[in-house]
Amino acid sequence: MARFVFAVWPLHSHFHGLVPIAHALSNKGHEVAFYTGSKACATLSAEGFRCMPFVRIDEDWVNDLFYRRETFASWRDALRTKRLFKDWLLGTIPAQIEDLTEVVESWHPDVIVSETSMLGPMIVLYDKLNVPVAVYSTVIACLLPGPGIPPYGLGLPRRRWWSRPLMWMAERLRPIVVADFQRTANAIRGQHGLPPLDTTVTEYTGRMPLYLIPGVREFDYQRQDLPPSVHYVGQCLWDRPAQQAAPPWLHELSGDTPVVHVTEGTMHAQKPLLLQAAAQGLADQPVQVIMTAGGHRNASEIGLGALASNIRLENWIAHSDLLPRTDVVVTTGGAGTVGAILAAGIPLIIVPTEWDKPENARRVVEAGAGLCLSPSRCTPARLRAAVERVLADSSFRENAQRLADTWARYNDGPARAAGLLEQLAQSHANEQERILCA
Repeated sequence: MARFVFAVWPLHSHFHGLVPIAHALSNKGHEVAFYTGSKACATLSAEGFRCMPFVRIDEDWVNDLFYRRETFASWRDALRTKRLFKDWLLGTIPAQIEDLTEVVESWHPDVIVSETSMLGPMIVLYDKLNVPVAVYSTVIACLLPGPGIPPYGLGLPRRRWWSRPLMWMAERLRPIVVADFQRTANAIRGQHGLPPLDTTVTEYTGRMPLYLIPGVREFDYQRQDLPPSVHYVGQCLWDRPAQQAAPPWLHELSGDTPVVHVTEGTMHAQKPLLLQAAAQGLADQPVQVIMTAGGHRNASEIGLGALASNIRLENWIAHSDLLPRTDVVVTTGGAGTVGAILAAGIPLIIVPTEWDKPENARRVVEAGAGLCLSPSRCTPARLRAAVERVLADSSFRENAQRLADTWARYNDGPARAAGLLEQLAQSHANEQERILCA
């Protein structure tokens, strides 16, 4: 049996998808441990996994970075956002390397599974230690660049005659934007006696022996340009501990009135613009509205005031419980939320705020499975009109169901991912045996 260590940030949307994969490996008799922050360790330990908490990474700084309004508030302050990204993605690499080197020397994992934003294993340890590194994508599309694919993060449309100038400009600005990232990454590699990268940091992650994406190729523009290490494994959903029961009031929802779920996800720390617009725009309408604060915020403290009788506000509800009863979802568009919704065949309205959300919104719109509403235009009236349109036009649900059928063909994503990780561990073991016997 093999040992796998999962290196992941202690953010709900980052480690939740790895939990079912870890369970799939454990069920096959393998040992699994998580290298992450202490706040995630409580959840992961309750699931039965060994945890190796950060030693040298300042976890409080990381949490402040994501859950305070004055940090990653939006893309509007591009220079500040870029600096924070650099501090987070590259500035923490030395601490990651020291921590994980000790993990490798003491626990001897056969594979390090690193999420896409935990760069230390990919940038340094893959070349320095004799342990294979697998990448787990925290988004449901592939970050690797490719011909005709817009630079990731801007939500640009695929190359068409009218979008070519935008693509041209973005492709030429990209090397300038990432140049200092490249220099910093190469300086870190140099400190460990490694040669400089001959490509960008993002492209280099595609050279790892395995790259897992918890989505489907059909949703990601049917990409055929990716290296053979990249595998779309389908949905990897874990949204609650197994022993947690569904709230009883869910069974009281009327089947005669459409149910609208409104969520800002698990990482939205800014003003609750989407919940406020929904609370006003959908009040006293012929729909049942279930809103969630995200689990990281207290529903009673986000300032929505008195709610109409057709609106219910909860801290958090498991998607596996709520989505089967839902007709349309209004969301900021995080990867886990969008993947779960499309796998359930439910149309969406996305108000994309930051991160990968503009990309998810673009793909949903191009698939005809929902609408995109800019945060700056998310007024109660416009939100209400969008909900009415999606409920009235059956094509949105039909296209969402078409995507759900595609997702269903990638059945049991965690088992797929676990099988690929097993193959990587076995391949590395075979190679080591060949070297010893040579």
